Amino acid sequence: MKTTSPLWVVLALWGAGLGAAAQFGKMSIIYDLLDASYPLAGPLALGLLVSIAGFPGLILGTTAGIFVQGLGWRRVLVVALAAASGLSLVQALMPPLPVMLALRVLEGLSHLAIVVAAPVLIAQVAPVARQGLAMTLWSSFFGVTYTLLALLGRPLVDLAGPSALLVAHAIWMLGFAGLLWRILPGDPPAHLARLGLGGLLRDHAVIYASPRIAAPACGFVCYTITYVALLTLLPGLSGTRLQPLLATLLPLVSIAVSLGLGVWLLGRVGAVRAVMIGFAMALLGGIALALVWGQVLPQLIASLWIGGALGLVQGASFAAIPALNQSAADRARAAGAIAQLGNLGTTLGTPLLSALVAAKGVLALPVFVGGFAALGIVLHLWQARRRART
Repeated sequence: MKTTSPLWVVLALWGAGLGAAAQFGKMSIIYDLLDASYPLAGPLALGLLVSIAGFPGLILGTTAGIFVQGLGWRRVLVVALAAASGLSLVQALMPPLPVMLALRVLEGLSHLAIVVAAPVLIAQVAPVARQGLAMTLWSSFFGVTYTLLALLGRPLVDLAGPSALLVAHAIWMLGFAGLLWRILPGDPPAHLARLGLGGLLRDHAVIYASPRIAAPACGFVCYTITYVALLTLLPGLSGTRLQPLLATLLPLVSIAVSLGLGVWLLGRVGAVRAVMIGFAMALLGGIALALVWGQVLPQLIASLWIGGALGLVQGASFAAIPALNQSAADRARAAGAIAQLGNLGTTLGTPLLSALVAAKGVLALPVFVGGFAALGIVLHLWQARRRART
């Protein structure tokens, strides 16, 4: 970091994040082709090929923050990227389904290490005046990756088959492992305190009892439970005229608002208030969507408004990590909590919204959006009140 511009370090770490997001996105983009490789697998098993990589983060999210700090940021990040490269290369062979599922679990561990270590390093290297911009850029890694996979990854698959995408992903991860090994400073000797089950439980209690460490994750879970479900279900529920538009524009609008309005707002009101403003905008968008459902243009505008509002929440939630936590240890714990609760939201959001729509009809969708947006505001107000008392 002393010899390389902070800008290039941040961009390199963001590139590693794009590769981490592709650990999920590569399976999503080839999902419709997996039954050819695994003809005896049912829908549940094929679905697990996408989602099972999130299970390590769901179980070990906060623990990862503790271990990554003890083992060393650079060391963990580079090893995780190199391991991800090797795993993706083996997956390109399309091994038997039980082996592929095991590889996906191991890939989930490498993903967790990357998404815990990289944002902490970004917060450390970015100048204080540019921390909001740097963390907002980091927060866009999932949306940008899915867009790039749709534009470039799927054509590669159509041209050369699913294995070509997995090999390309392996090359990407190995390239960033080498790059970050060169530009990041060396770690001090690893020092990992021995933690038994009791120690881990106590550390979880410390994390979630802290109104500073836990606050970013409290809002982020309300974002992930809503946003992933919307990306998955809203285009299809909106009818044939709106489906292709929403599938393309929802992630793009989220990214644009996050990097535009979001960065501007962070410099004026701070990260936590920006999160609450985003949730308030999403709540208004949910009400509007309920009122105009079935009217093509107003429905499109209301849907994109919600996508933009949630993009604002996304960037500001990551910016809240360094805004609320000064030490690297607390930032690591906050990043781990975001990984853990973010995976919880990603896992639960789509099936929950799908069940609500099946039971109550399509207008359950705007109620779902508004309800979790309101919950996000309430949780942040509660944590802010706790911080004010201490």
